[in-house]
Amino acid sequence: MAIRLYEAYTPGTRNRAILQFGETTESKPHKQLTYFRMSKGGRNNMGIITSRHRGGGHKRLYRKIDFRRNKLNVDGRVASIEYDPNRNAFICLINYTDGHKKYILHPRGIKVGDIITSSPDASISVGNALPLTKIPLGTIIHNIEIRSGKGGQLVRSAGTAAKVVAKEGKLATIRLPSDEIRLISQNCLASIGRIGNIDINNEGLGKAGSKRWLGRRPKVRGSAMNPVDHPHGGGEGKTSIGRKTPSTPWGHVALGQRTRKIGKYSKPLILRRRKGY
Repeated sequence: MAIRLYEAYTPGTRNRAILQFGETTESKPHKQLTYFRMSKGGRNNMGIITSRHRGGGHKRLYRKIDFRRNKLNVDGRVASIEYDPNRNAFICLINYTDGHKKYILHPRGIKVGDIITSSPDASISVGNALPLTKIPLGTIIHNIEIRSGKGGQLVRSAGTAAKVVAKEGKLATIRLPSDEIRLISQNCLASIGRIGNIDINNEGLGKAGSKRWLGRRPKVRGSAMNPVDHPHGGGEGKTSIGRKTPSTPWGHVALGQRTRKIGKYSKPLILRRRKGY
C-alpha cells in the first residue's frame, strides 16, 4: 500500500500523508451484508456523555464481518477487496461455492481470485482458518478466538500479527502484538497470515478537520481549565499540576496506574503481561 505525500500548498496539506488504496478493487459494499448504525456521540441511553470527545463525523454503513469463520470445509473465492470505514484494516468479499457471501478481514498478500477455506484439514496458507492444534509452531496468525466458537477477538487491527510459540496439553502459547504472552485453548480457531494495510501507521491527517470526519471532537488540556472542571486547572499562567501524579478529570491516578482487575478470570492464562498492565 502506497502513501501519498503532499507539498505544503495549504496549511491543511502540510504534513499530510494519506493512503492511496491501491489494493482495493470496489467502492460499493455488498448490500445484503450491510446495515446502518446510528451514531450515539459517546452518550448512553440516558443521553449522558460516557465517552468524551466523540460526535459528528461522516455517516457509515456497517459491514457484517465473519469473525467466526465457521463455514467449514467449503471453499471460497476472493471476489473483491474493499475499504471499511469502521476499521483501519481492509476487508475481503468471499464468494463460497455453496452460494453464500461473507466479509472477512483482508490478510496481507491475498488477491482477487485466491481460494480460502476454514477447516481442520486446510493447508497452512494465508487466509485459511484452522484450530490452533493444527497450526505449526512459529506460524504467523491473526483473528484469534479466546473461547471456541465465539469468534475472533484478538489481533484484528491493520498490520498486526501474532505467533504460535509453544503447545502443551490442551493449551497453546501465543505471543500477541503487544508482546503479551498468553495461553489459549487449542480448540480455538485462528487465521493464517498478517492483517493487511500495514502502512496505516504512516498516515498523517494534516488538519483538525480530518479528525472531525472520523467522529473525533477536540480535546482540551486539563491545565487549561478552571479548578471546577479539572484537578489540573487553575493557577496564574503556566503552573504545575500541584499534585504528586497526574489525575483524570474525576481525580483518579492517570498515566502509569494499572487498571486491570486483580481477580480477572484470565489472569492465570497470561504468562507475561504487556507493558503497563
